[in-house]
Amino acid sequence: MAINFFEDFEHSTIKIKNGFVRFRKAGHGPALLMLHGNPQTHVMWHKVAPALTNKFTIICPDIPGYGKSYKPKISKDHQNYSKASMASDMNQFMNLLGFNKFYIIGHDRGARIGHRFALDYPDKVIKIILLDIIPTIEHFEKTNKEFAMGYYHWFWLAQRYPIPESVINKAPEEWFFAHTSREKKDRDFFAPKALADYIECVKNPETIRSICEDYRAAATIDFKDDEISRKQNLKIKMPALVLWGKKGKIEQWYKPLKIWQKYCVQEVKGYGVNAGHYLAEENPDEIINSINNFLK
Repeated sequence: MAINFFEDFEHSTIKIKNGFVRFRKAGHGPALLMLHGNPQTHVMWHKVAPALTNKFTIICPDIPGYGKSYKPKISKDHQNYSKASMASDMNQFMNLLGFNKFYIIGHDRGARIGHRFALDYPDKVIKIILLDIIPTIEHFEKTNKEFAMGYYHWFWLAQRYPIPESVINKAPEEWFFAHTSREKKDRDFFAPKALADYIECVKNPETIRSICEDYRAAATIDFKDDEISRKQNLKIKMPALVLWGKKGKIEQWYKPLKIWQKYCVQEVKGYGVNAGHYLAEENPDEIINSINNFLK
């Protein structure tokens, strides 16, 4: 199909308390906040977002630390990169744009922000869609040889500053292609315009530092926050849809619907999509259909 690469979208930045956020926005109707994953930018939605503007107001930001959004300062406790902090930033961002209630779809790290957003701001989220994750605490608690080998980057990127940064910054483009090949793929897998944006951003050492801090937060403060939420029986209250790539690892290692049901009040819907980890770029038609069907 012909791809409209955000042709009708506003491309702008907005200042929240902690810094500027780059985003694209277009469309009419209820707002849909689309949160991208690692090591990408909001451009990962380029095959999906334009097809939704006739029904939704689409907002695609670069999440804090990624793309061309601001890079939070690092700290010993990694607080600035916690999913709670990132969710707070996205709450400010949406408030400034004038949206008090909206839908969320998130992929990878963006889905983890979305999960925390749903817990911390339940009155803001109408429905939520989470792509190719299970809760962070579940990954760590279920760690075994398969997870450690398949998602080795969770442990490598979380090593103390600046060990991973110093290596990645020697060859960021080569690292990008290695990192995004959890399922083997050719270098032309990503669309040229999208790839150019990804590569430009990972060549910025501050982006690599932020990516590593994101994973350090996952292994520390995010894990603790998940433990606290579990003890408080804090769960996703709104309707949730979880999708995963059938060619990826989530379905191989886990029973995602059964796991997510423990973290949601309502019955969780979901299924595996014919794709690997990058669902929105590998099978955009299915993601578009799922969004339209679930959010209608």
